Amino acid sequence: MKHLVIAIIPARSGSKRTPKKNLVDLAEKSLIAYTILGAKKSQYLKGNIYVSTEDEEIAKVAKRFGARFLWATL
Repeated sequence: MKHLVIAIIPARSGSKRTPKKNLVDLAEKSLIAYTILGAKKSQYLKGNIYVSTEDEEIAKVAKRFGARFLWATL
């Protein structure tokens, strides 16, 4: 029997040291984009990739890179 494995990536917009750090670009992609693309390459994930966030901009980036998003409440 195969197991369905999903990824849940928490992505807060608030950070004391670097606000909105998940949206900071490194080599033309944001940090959250690299995380989503890394999860997509995993041989262990057979289900959906979810990004849990309270930030609308992070949710848009998640959707653009093929992840679904869950609204988090803080």
